[in-house]
This record gives sequence, structure tokens and C-alpha cells, in this order.
Amino acid sequence: MESNQTRSAIVTGTSGGIGRAVAQRLAADGFAITAHYGGNRGRAEDVVDEVRAAGGQAIAVGGDAADESAMDKLFGAAEEAFGGVDVVVHTAGIMPLAPLTELDLAVFDQVQRTNVRGTAVVAQQAARRVRAGGAIVLFSTSITRLQSPGYAAYAMSKGAVEALTLVLARELRGRDVTVNTVAPGPTDTPLFREGKPAQLIETIAGLNPMGRLGTAEDIAGVVSALAGTARWVNGQVIYANGGAA
Repeated sequence: MESNQTRSAIVTGTSGGIGRAVAQRLAADGFAITAHYGGNRGRAEDVVDEVRAAGGQAIAVGGDAADESAMDKLFGAAEEAFGGVDVVVHTAGIMPLAPLTELDLAVFDQVQRTNVRGTAVVAQQAARRVRAGGAIVLFSTSITRLQSPGYAAYAMSKGAVEALTLVLARELRGRDVTVNTVAPGPTDTPLFREGKPAQLIETIAGLNPMGRLGTAEDIAGVVSALAGTARWVNGQVIYANGGAA
């Protein structure tokens, strides 16, 4: 990558807590940001406003992550605005909870479409279009290790993401593009808190050796390293959970 070339990052799911924090961190690292959103345009535009207010470059682009045409347009918008794509961080996902015996299979299908197909579609575009010296960062969850009841559909979907990681890293041999997956533990975001009573959240936080929940900024710091100087980390699943699993 030429030193005077604008470094560009696509971050999906910037309407969520982790996606927003990742976009802000990468903007602070000097990346021009393409802030993707699925349904909440206003939150993504808030991210764009924050990045621009801090002196950075950013645009917001919507689209269904599991739709290949929409994601082709997302990457095209980033390339048109900033000249190319160097980093792709795919945080977008959904996490409805239910025991398997009570799981609505229509919900199961939705989880797999969003989390598995969505990851495959975004990763496919990234593999085709990320420039040399770049990075692809996918997202799983420490639930694949914690294996908590109620998370069957979500854990199954994220297990597929972990399986893809090293396969794609090896498929990109010779491209100088790394592929890694970040697997957060319990992280204090609206997605995590949804449907959980305060006492349960307090209990989960107390189980961590660090004595607290993770923050979106904790996770963004891991992504920053993978998108930046941590070039010798490739094909790995990074469990960013403070020692929870």
C-alpha cells in the first residue's frame, strides 16, 4: 500500500454497540470508514457524524448483509468514495435466545441466514476486493466455548464462522491479506442486555476474573490490532473475554 493512499475500512453493523466502537476506533487509527447498517440508518449516520466531527472521513451505506447484490453495492460505494478497501470488519449479526425444544425453526432459519450466509457473503466480497496489506475480521462469540443453555441457534451459527476463518486465510495465500475472527465474551451492549434481568447481568459480570463485563471499546482494541500491526496473526479465532472462557 502506498504511504499516501487513503486507508479504507468497511465496518458492518455500525448501528450496534460493538460495530459503532470499532468504526470509531478505526477512524481514530486513520481509516476512512464506510459505516454499514441493516435497518437503523440513524445510528449509522450518527457514527458518520462523530467520525467527521473528529476530522475523519466516513459515509453510511445500508443493505442486507446476506444479500450479495446489496453487499456488492456496499463495497462499490467504499471503493468509489475512498479508492479501495483495505479492512473489512463484519460485526453484523442477530442473537435471539430460546432452548432448542422451544425454538421456532423460522427464527432458527433467520439466525443462520443473517449470521452464516451474511458472513459468507461479506467475506466473499472482502476476499475478492481487499487490497494487499489488508485484513478481514469476522465475528464469532465466546458462547462457542461457554456453551450456555438457550444459545443453540446462535452458537451453531457462530461455529460456522469459526470454521470459515482458517479456510479463508489459506485460500488467500499470496495475497498479503489476513483473516481472523474475534469472539467476544459477555460485552455490555444493548444486544447483550436485551431480555436479561439486572440480577442476571450482575451475576454474569461477577463470574469474570476481571470482575466486570467487557466493553465495546475492549473489543474494538482487539480489532484495531488485527487491522493494523498484528500482521503475523492469521487464521485465528481470538477469544476476547477477559478470561471468561
